[in-house]
Amino acid sequence: MQRQIALLLFPNFSNLCLANAVEPLRAANTLSRRPLYQWHFVGLEPGPVLSSSMLPVTPEMALSDLPGADYLCVMPSYGHRDFARPSILRRLRAAARRCDNLVGLDTGSLLLSAAGLMEGYRATSHWDVLTEFEETYPEVDVVTDRFVIDRNRLSCGGATTTMELMLELIARHHGPMLSLDVGALFMHGERPGAGPYLPGVAGDRVVRAAAALMRRHLEQPLPIPEVARRLALSQRGLEHRCMTAAGRSPQSLYAVIRMAEAYRLVQDTALSVAEIAGRVGYGDASAMTRSFRREFGLSPRQLRAPVPQRDQSLTV
Repeated sequence: MQRQIALLLFPNFSNLCLANAVEPLRAANTLSRRPLYQWHFVGLEPGPVLSSSMLPVTPEMALSDLPGADYLCVMPSYGHRDFARPSILRRLRAAARRCDNLVGLDTGSLLLSAAGLMEGYRATSHWDVLTEFEETYPEVDVVTDRFVIDRNRLSCGGATTTMELMLELIARHHGPMLSLDVGALFMHGERPGAGPYLPGVAGDRVVRAAAALMRRHLEQPLPIPEVARRLALSQRGLEHRCMTAAGRSPQSLYAVIRMAEAYRLVQDTALSVAEIAGRVGYGDASAMTRSFRREFGLSPRQLRAPVPQRDQSLTV
């Protein structure tokens, strides 16, 4: 099932917020080798929309022309008060009826609240405007979480938390391993102490830090006790965190990471199978090939084999 994501851009939107919304989706498609997500840029009117740093983005359609989406992401960023006009709020309400989920990115939850679309829901926003949020919209249960998913209403507090929200969605849609892989691609959670611990799969910074550490040590894999030691955990503690967040032991997590890198090297380079085996910590190419086949259902050489071309000539 391919999920449709519509991103509603307003003048002076945040480039960083937009990138943190789209890039995890792009990475999920790339790493899974399937088109899991398709996104569309939407504007209030036809024509380019300038970001806060003057980067123009040309939407594919106006909001009134959006036929529907699984998720409508609203991104007013710095100008949410200016856009709480009756004409815009009417269009938001009409679009909401055509979309399954509404997402307030950065200050987007305030604009959704102005349209009456957050009443009775938990929500958050950028922490600079939380007091304003609480005072202006008492019908919304405003919380200080970095992101909130309450039924079909989602919100987050800024550009960095946008990525965290997207990683959580990827985990819910396609499992914790893909979310971990996407997060590691952006070095998200590289340090276990790099911010507050977030409950839920995508928020376990310790497991993300463990995965990042494993990726840095592929040719000579670290013993699991050493991984735990470097994260200031006991081995049992690391095993518990990995099982809770990823449904896998640390050993299994390490094996999946090594095989994912092997797949990338087979697909994207001309390295021999023996060289690839060495780069992902196998002293024996045959052992790596057996693991590769178990993981992907085909051997490295089969993956590289050219697809036979159908003979288009006519037989008389």
